Amino acid sequence: MAYAVPNFYMHFLARSQPCLILPSLSAFWNQRKNGHLLQHLRYATDIPLAEENKTTVENLSKLSVDVKKIRRLKPWVLSKEVTYIKEIANILQKMGADGPSVAYIFECCPEAILCSPTNITCQRDLWLSVCQNEKQLVGLIKRFPDAFFNIEHYENQVANIRFFKGLGLKNAIICRFLTSASNIFYNPIEKNKHMIETLQRNYLRLGGSPENLKNWLLKLLSQNPFILLNTSTTVQENLEFLRNNQFTDSEVLSLLSKLKGFIFQLNPRNMQSSLLFSKSIFNCSDEELKGLILQCPALLYYSASVLKERLEELLKKGISVDQIKESPAVLELSMEIIQYRIKKLDAIGYDLKSGTIEYLNGTKKDFETTYGKIQAKSERPIYNPVAPLNTED
Repeated sequence: MAYAVPNFYMHFLARSQPCLILPSLSAFWNQRKNGHLLQHLRYATDIPLAEENKTTVENLSKLSVDVKKIRRLKPWVLSKEVTYIKEIANILQKMGADGPSVAYIFECCPEAILCSPTNITCQRDLWLSVCQNEKQLVGLIKRFPDAFFNIEHYENQVANIRFFKGLGLKNAIICRFLTSASNIFYNPIEKNKHMIETLQRNYLRLGGSPENLKNWLLKLLSQNPFILLNTSTTVQENLEFLRNNQFTDSEVLSLLSKLKGFIFQLNPRNMQSSLLFSKSIFNCSDEELKGLILQCPALLYYSASVLKERLEELLKKGISVDQIKESPAVLELSMEIIQYRIKKLDAIGYDLKSGTIEYLNGTKKDFETTYGKIQAKSERPIYNPVAPLNTED
């Protein structure tokens, strides 16, 4: 939405007086980095911003890269004077990437051809220090090319990988972080160290066992590495909010583990809104509400609007508020999952209105196991011990 007004303005001027557009937008050029506004200008006027590098286009075409796709997504790459198409393709091929894979990578991440071979070689060696082999690395690059070719934070990546290994995180976990949570490696190592120390200090202050500190921390990080993107101030504010709402230290520690650290991505205002909604819906006391939250932390984590939407979906299916109160964990499920599971249980004749809704809870594997047992029970013939046996004369 931030660009809606400039884009409309440019589009209007481009249609009427395209030659006058640059002077009128001189202020905007100084406010946008890396030609970001130039890219929007191209879309608004349909006029190329710079002449394409013919050699670049030819080399990409030889590798069967869809140049039209690059023109549509990131046309500025094609106008760069210096590119390293052959060199980067060669590095990928030596790792085992076939022709279609190389073309796919360049189409998804055109900036790859702007990286120097030296930098990419260093990046390859760094990632291989936590990957099983080159085959796995090629697969990761295909799935997450932007993360691999972001070499701007190389030094921070090196320092953070060394730091995470020192904490005891396994290579497989670090490898997953590099792709799914690459931003944490862009942090200066001092920031990540500070957050780790904050977590350790609070764990011990809340009564956690020093002997279990390492295991708790590694489990928390493996479940939610994005916790490192928060600040120590956020951590303290959220913990203080829980204490102000009469949660004991041991209960707070339990919530930290159950919420997998996601509590640090919340804020007191949103948590207060969720608490007030739950208290109103379930018509319960503060103590009862605290018990429900310990049983179902989703009441604290999800916004009031999300909780309301899921509650209404359950009520439409004939499930009562009292049933939900007895098994609040059902509110952890998305609407799609709720609808799917209710439909499956309905199909085998299970009446959720009169039975327990506990069967809706759990992981996909848990539900399928429960569903199988209910289905087998419903299909089993009723045995009558006094019924005569059918025997042949």
